[in-house]
Amino acid sequence: MPRPIDRRYGARVVRRILFTGLALGPVVVALNYLTDLGDTALFVLSAIALIPLAWLIGEATEHAGEHTGPGIGGFLNATFGNAPELIISLIAINGGLTEVVRGSLVGSVVGNLLLVLGFSLFAGGRGEIERWSSFLSFALVGLAIGLFLIPSIASWSSGADAQNVVDLSVPVSIALLLVYAGVTIYSLRRHHVVHLSSDTEIGGWSLKAVLAALGIATGVTALVAETLVGSLEVFADKVGLSDFFVAAVIVAIVGNAAEHGGAVIVAYRGKIKLAAEIALSSSAQVAMFLIPTVTLLSWLIDPLALGFRKVEIGALGLSLAIVMATIWSGRSSRLRGGLLIAAYVGVAAMFFVAGDG
Repeated sequence: MPRPIDRRYGARVVRRILFTGLALGPVVVALNYLTDLGDTALFVLSAIALIPLAWLIGEATEHAGEHTGPGIGGFLNATFGNAPELIISLIAINGGLTEVVRGSLVGSVVGNLLLVLGFSLFAGGRGEIERWSSFLSFALVGLAIGLFLIPSIASWSSGADAQNVVDLSVPVSIALLLVYAGVTIYSLRRHHVVHLSSDTEIGGWSLKAVLAALGIATGVTALVAETLVGSLEVFADKVGLSDFFVAAVIVAIVGNAAEHGGAVIVAYRGKIKLAAEIALSSSAQVAMFLIPTVTLLSWLIDPLALGFRKVEIGALGLSLAIVMATIWSGRSSRLRGGLLIAAYVGVAAMFFVAGDG
């Protein structure tokens, strides 16, 4: 029969798989604390377990928006939608794994710009992309990269003062959050925040159910993320990869897996404008909201310096330039999607060669 029916059936199957996969989270936690399972197996299992947990958090925040309105709903989406990455980053900071923190955050921005948007365009084929929203996301990511240069350049000199780099990171983070808040308010006034719930078959959740789901999912995510970070170094050593590469590619993809999959599904249904907005606004959200939030919260544990290496700044700038050149006309095609995917493979190769700094 018609493809739309097949697509809806496929979406339901994916939802059932993700719902069933929620049981893996507690299993991973139990294996970590009650058995002597190897770190490599724990890393793989915890990475898989984070995917349905990220999906549940995303579902709950979208339902929360139905009760609170688009303004607060958008704030909840920004806060809890990035919960897996935020938790992973804070746990890694606590463990002194700054390479993991920088890698996962940079990898998340690059992944949204190139990989998610690339697969979305490839799945959606020919269509149009809203240029105003795209250019706004470009401007936000570009501004973030420009401000990141302030502490980063200070860290590149051989005799750099680490405390000075940390101190410079604070005003940069505050500035990013203030701009993000202002732009978010402006955008909400211009049009309603677009949620994935408008494109999926979702029954209404009560506010109590939403809060319960968020609380439980966030708590289990914290325990699973602790297992993931604790086993990352051994996993990286076993497979011959650097901690930075594992964080920038594997951890970054896992932390956003549910959101990434949602964008591709939306594009496959023919709603390319929405899919592109999800990918681009997510990249801007990580750069303008998540990274400065992690930096400021790190002062409760061990202050994090936004001293990104040249390869990290270069990857961010290159990814932004490629995306702008590819969709500047506001048109989508499978060829453009393929080019973005190929570009992501190239950036991932840069991360592989760079290794730990």
